Amino acid sequence: MEEGVVGKMILVITTNKEKLHYFEFVRPVEDILKLKSLNFCRVHFKNLKKYDLKNFDKVIICGTSLRDNDFLLYIKNFEWIKDFDKPVLGICAGMHMIGKVFNGSLKKKTEIGLRKLDFKENFLGLFGEKEVYELHNYYINLDSLKDFNVFSFSFDKVPQAIKHKKRNIYGVLFHPEVRNRELIENFALS
Repeated sequence: MEEGVVGKMILVITTNKEKLHYFEFVRPVEDILKLKSLNFCRVHFKNLKKYDLKNFDKVIICGTSLRDNDFLLYIKNFEWIKDFDKPVLGICAGMHMIGKVFNGSLKKKTEIGLRKLDFKENFLGLFGEKEVYELHNYYINLDSLKDFNVFSFSFDKVPQAIKHKKRNIYGVLFHPEVRNRELIENFALS
């Protein structure tokens, strides 16, 4: 468990099966929160108990590696998102889980590396053309998810940044902890 110095409490949820993946996908998120002196604690999704959520003001669901899709077997562990009335940010695997909980389907599409995205509207501080880092095997098909707006698509129409129309539930397919740290800062500080 890690904690910062001041502010509200943020829950950082890990989705990785392999402990070493923490250093690539979770620790950078925690480092951003530490730099802003924000209070947080970390828990693996399998250890999260629904009653724990009332103690947190925001939740960040981190991503994991290309070969680690174990989290996809545990949709029920994320059902709390439907009723959680506080802000949630899902990064890659986290976005997958948000989409699945709201009955979206996954489609296969491996994308690795840098890509330019165009944000026509402000999305947690990202606006205009931004370079992002992608590392994923799947994306959420939003055809059945009418409650979400898409803030950026890739050139091949893959949704990259989404927000629930009525709630503060955000998802990004790319990894802002790599190139767009301000997105995480803006989410945490808003």
